[in-house]
Amino acid sequence: MQSVLNHFKTIAAIPHCSFEAQKLRDYLVEFARSCGAQVSVDEVGNVYAYKGEPKICLQSHYDMVCMGEAPKIELIEEEGYLRARNSSLGADNGIGVAIMMEALREFDHLECLWTSDEEVGLIGANGLAHQIKSKKMLNLDHENDNEVTIGCAGGVDIFARSLSEVEMVEGEIYELETCGFKGGHSGVDIVTNSTNAIKTLALFIAQNEGKIIEFEGGERINSIPKYAKARVIFLKAPQEMEQIKCVFLGRGSVQIPLKSEQFLKMILCFAHGLRSFNPALNIAQTSINLAIARLKDKEIAIDLFARSNDSRELQEICFESKEYFKAFGCEVREENFYLPWEIRESAFSQEVLGVMQHHNPHAKYYAIHAGLECGIIGAKFEGLECCSIGPNIYHPHSTDERCEIESIKKIANVVFEIVGKNQSFQDF
Repeated sequence: MQSVLNHFKTIAAIPHCSFEAQKLRDYLVEFARSCGAQVSVDEVGNVYAYKGEPKICLQSHYDMVCMGEAPKIELIEEEGYLRARNSSLGADNGIGVAIMMEALREFDHLECLWTSDEEVGLIGANGLAHQIKSKKMLNLDHENDNEVTIGCAGGVDIFARSLSEVEMVEGEIYELETCGFKGGHSGVDIVTNSTNAIKTLALFIAQNEGKIIEFEGGERINSIPKYAKARVIFLKAPQEMEQIKCVFLGRGSVQIPLKSEQFLKMILCFAHGLRSFNPALNIAQTSINLAIARLKDKEIAIDLFARSNDSRELQEICFESKEYFKAFGCEVREENFYLPWEIRESAFSQEVLGVMQHHNPHAKYYAIHAGLECGIIGAKFEGLECCSIGPNIYHPHSTDERCEIESIKKIANVVFEIVGKNQSFQDF
């Protein structure tokens, strides 16, 4: 489906980082109108378009996690994959957006919902004001072409803040920076125990008895930290470590936050990563990502993202994490709490699975340890049946993100077949 790839290339050339995707939003509005659709945009930036008498709604989010040099995206096709040079690719969820564009161009009876700012707390889905006409919604934000997703994790953002006085300390000043970490999606990749750059750098500083001048680590609340850096004063030269680059800046007297040691303890003692596993579904069930840590200008800031496919465990990990940081004297708040999308098979999911198995006999149902908008949008409309599919995308939310081109074609064909089956009866 060269037309889908062309749409994606156009999307990649338009900046669309979370909170900064207005240019792509405006492009989608004009594109949908050029296809003869009725189009509207709600207050949070969701783009809604429909043609004819739709029986199915396609849905994707149009923001992306910008890593590396993004939103500047230089696309590379090699060995059957799409990737980007020194940046995240934006296949999550740009491929879904592109498939929807081609479907809207080709079919007479269809709804399309492009949602805003999914990557930063499912803001578009939570604030959705449009009314969906169809009773079926197919989300295109999955990353494995063998699966039909019918359940997802809930999540919550947690923010801990504290202030620190300073003191003057003399010693050898070093600039530290992590290198060689993979990062990754804080839901999909958390089960691999991908090394957290924040915790690794904090451990290095503590083991070498360093005192922090300033510390900054992490990129996005839903990405496993790939980078961390700090300026630290040591009484003696630190031991070398392969993944920590150390640059000696000289000896001097500098201001040190009095809570430097407390900051390190908060990071080191916190259990980042997988908390429980669901063997029946073979997925992570509950996890928490220590995503961002900063000690600068007398302020401590730590951001975390908890997920769970179980409602009770999500509430428990949220409460426990808040109490942990309160015990260190932090002010703690939570935002963007949303419950899991409970696993539920439906007539529509059976229809989608049937089409998927026609193209791939090994296709099966799946539940994902990540947030999908299906649960939030499905709860807003009584009787709306939802499921999610998508092409093979590896290492989303990172500069290693890549997407299999043949898989894009496979999923596009599946989508067009499903939409074709759901055209108005008056067409036949």
